Amino acid sequence: MNEKEVAELRRRLRPDKSNITHILGCYVNEQKEIISQFNEPLALMSAEDGEKYLALFRKVLTGSIGRSLLDLSFRTQQVVDSDEHRLLMTLRDSALGDEDAVHAFFSRAIQSLDLEGNCLILLTYNTYDVYYKGKDGLEQQDNSSEQFRYLLCAVCPVKETKPSLNYDSRESRFHIRAPGQVVGAPEMGFLFPAFDDRATNIYNALYYTRSAGEVHTSFVDALFKTPAPMPAQVQRETFQTILEDTLEEECSYQVVQAVQDHLTQMMEVHKESREVEPLTVSKQGLRALLRASGVSDAHAEAFDEQFDAQFGAGTELSPQNLVDTKHLELKMPDVVIQVNPERSELVQPRIVDGARCIVIRATEAVEVNGVAIQFDGGEKEVANG
Repeated sequence: MNEKEVAELRRRLRPDKSNITHILGCYVNEQKEIISQFNEPLALMSAEDGEKYLALFRKVLTGSIGRSLLDLSFRTQQVVDSDEHRLLMTLRDSALGDEDAVHAFFSRAIQSLDLEGNCLILLTYNTYDVYYKGKDGLEQQDNSSEQFRYLLCAVCPVKETKPSLNYDSRESRFHIRAPGQVVGAPEMGFLFPAFDDRATNIYNALYYTRSAGEVHTSFVDALFKTPAPMPAQVQRETFQTILEDTLEEECSYQVVQAVQDHLTQMMEVHKESREVEPLTVSKQGLRALLRASGVSDAHAEAFDEQFDAQFGAGTELSPQNLVDTKHLELKMPDVVIQVNPERSELVQPRIVDGARCIVIRATEAVEVNGVAIQFDGGEKEVANG
C-alpha cells in the first residue's frame, strides 16, 4: 500500500462516512487475564464516545510507509491453507459475527502481548464502496468498482491516572477526582486485507507500530506467522554499523555527510514530485553513492557483503530509516556538537598541531551559556579538540 491509499481509508473513519456498526473490545491486565469484554453498537454510543473509538482506529492508519506502517506478506501456502489466514478471513467474512473466531483471535492476541500494564484490544469490521476514479482523479459516485471489506485492530495501553483537583462548574468549586483508567494511543494494530491499487489483497496486511524501535514480534508471529520487518530504528543502527565496519579508515566525515546529503536530497525530490509509491534505495544505489564519495572498490564490496548478510539480498530500504534529516550531531565522550543539517559545511575535521580537532567556522555571534563572547585577534574559527 502507498500513503495515498492509506489516507483514502483513514478519511472514511468518520461518523458520517464510516460503515462500522459494532466495536469489539477486550480489556486485559498485565497478567494476560481478561478483565472485561464488550461488543457495542456504534449507533448506541454517544457522539463523543463513538468519535474517540474511531480516532483510535484512525491512528492505526497514520504514519510513514516503511516506518510506522509496515507491509506484511503471507506466503501462498498460508493463503491456501493455514490457521492464521483462515482465522482472519473468517473474522472478515462473518463481519465479526463468528463468536468462536472472535474468541480465538482475542486468545491469540492476549497471549502474545508484551506491553507493560493493562491494555485494551479493539477490533472492528468496516466496508467501503470503492468508487472508480477518472483521469482527473475525481471519484465517480455513481460508478463503484468493488466493495472493500476489512478488519481493523488497535492495541492500546491503559494507564491509571493520579488523583487530581478538578473544577466542577455546577458547584463552582474544585474537587478531588478519584484515579481512573485512561486509554492511550495504540502501540500496535493492523488492517487486513491490504488495500493495494485500491483493491482487496488477501495476501497482505498493513501493520502499525507506534515505536520506530519496536514492532512487537510476538504479536506479529501469533496472528500472522510471518517474519516481522526490521524496526526502522534498528535499520538505521544496522546501516551505521555496516558503514563503520566495512569502510574502516575511509569512513570519514566527508563520506558520511555525502551519504546523508544524498539520501536527504532523494527524499526532498520524492516529496516534491508527489509520487505516491514509497521511496526506496537498493544496495546497488548505496554502493554507487559510496563509490562516488571516494570509497575504494574493496571497501564497497565489503559493504555489499555485509548489506546482504544483515538486510538480505535484494532488500530495498526506505531512506528515511537510514538517516536523520533533522539532526546532525558530532559526539565525543565529553563533547556533543549539534549542527543544523543544512549548514554542515560549517564543520570540518582537522589535524591541528598533531591533534584531531573539530573546527567550526563562526560566521555569526557566538554565545556560551547565553553570554556573547568575543574572539581574540579576530579569529574566525573555534576548535574543539
